Amino acid sequence: MIKRKIFKDLLKNLSRKEIALIIGARQVGKTTVMRLLEDYLMQNGEKTIFLNLDYDHDAVFFKSHDDLVAKLKLEFGTSKGFVFIDEIQRKENAGLFLKGLYDLDLPYKFIVSGSGSLELKEKIHESLAGRKRLFEMFPVDFEEFVDFKTGYKYEDRLNDFFAVEKNKVDQLLNEYLSFGGYPRVVLEESLGEKMNVMAEIVRSYLDKDIAYFFKHGNVEAFRTMVSLLGAQNGQLVNYSKLASLCGVSLPTLKKYLWYAEKTFVVHVARPFFKNVRKEITKSPIYYFTDLGFCNYALNSFGQSIAENRIGFLFQNFIGNILRQSCSASGQLLHFWRTKDKAEVDFVVFESGGLVPVEVKYKKMKKQETGRSLVNFIGKYKPKKVLIVNLSLDEKKKIGGTVVEWAPYWKL
Repeated sequence: MIKRKIFKDLLKNLSRKEIALIIGARQVGKTTVMRLLEDYLMQNGEKTIFLNLDYDHDAVFFKSHDDLVAKLKLEFGTSKGFVFIDEIQRKENAGLFLKGLYDLDLPYKFIVSGSGSLELKEKIHESLAGRKRLFEMFPVDFEEFVDFKTGYKYEDRLNDFFAVEKNKVDQLLNEYLSFGGYPRVVLEESLGEKMNVMAEIVRSYLDKDIAYFFKHGNVEAFRTMVSLLGAQNGQLVNYSKLASLCGVSLPTLKKYLWYAEKTFVVHVARPFFKNVRKEITKSPIYYFTDLGFCNYALNSFGQSIAENRIGFLFQNFIGNILRQSCSASGQLLHFWRTKDKAEVDFVVFESGGLVPVEVKYKKMKKQETGRSLVNFIGKYKPKKVLIVNLSLDEKKKIGGTVVEWAPYWKL
């Protein structure tokens, strides 16, 4: 079993009336963490029920509020109970249904999950304003991965492990960059089984989520788009060129990109600018939520990572860490490009202001600051600058800006 950080956050929320809503990509472990929560509650003498809308014998209770309430009263009476609802996206108008359920003021706590559903991501926020706490679940992150791989021996002192076992950590990083963090992939030991599981995850995503949303859409064109995004990982996307390569119109391509983002397969970094005339670019950069998915899309899953790709994969890896931090604080992930070719990989916002983040896939021996980063510091005078690399851990001050070279695991 892989221990997930989200479990502790969900535990803290169990005493609150609001609906706990867990969203995320298919196969990231939402059902597993809900089952663990249910086990925890039952061991503590609480009453629970687990309903999954993928199963007809459970879905029958969701025809109306009256049907579901009758079922819950049968199980709990009027006493407290914990109701787990999985795959809520199968319910039409899920947001309105949950709102009506909450407004009935029942003595039950609802813990609800759903895969990458447009209903969940787009409409449910409005319907459940003030009635829910949103938990976005990601694939296994690098800390969770290393903890699992080391048998939780260094669970309370992982930074010490990173600092001392440098060769072992490098091996684990390469494994993570190759296979990603889908729990079922992490748990498999052989390359063949990892490939089988990854193939099933991608097939399930295309056959269930995408085919369901498209109705009359071109799933093959969508698959081609995902493969091309993998090839352009960490690079500016040219909409017109990508549409042409996929054989679809520009509006259709943008719709497909929107689907890919809302189903949690990719996330987007948008340009940061203040001087519109000199800095703005309309092109975003797309990153994959899971690196294994990215490699699979390129038919390179389980193979040695090509030298010309590993830097972009590492940049994607850092982007995922930053994106999770941004998601928790409600911020967006940005990058910086100018018409003079100056660029910074990421720009994030903290309470102290904006922080430019440059990513270097190399074991830096000495302090280096590129021209682009110096230009950014001169323009915006940030209090802090981060240069993420494989080894160097030092700081220096440039004017009023603290420049920190940090090994990736310190993030």
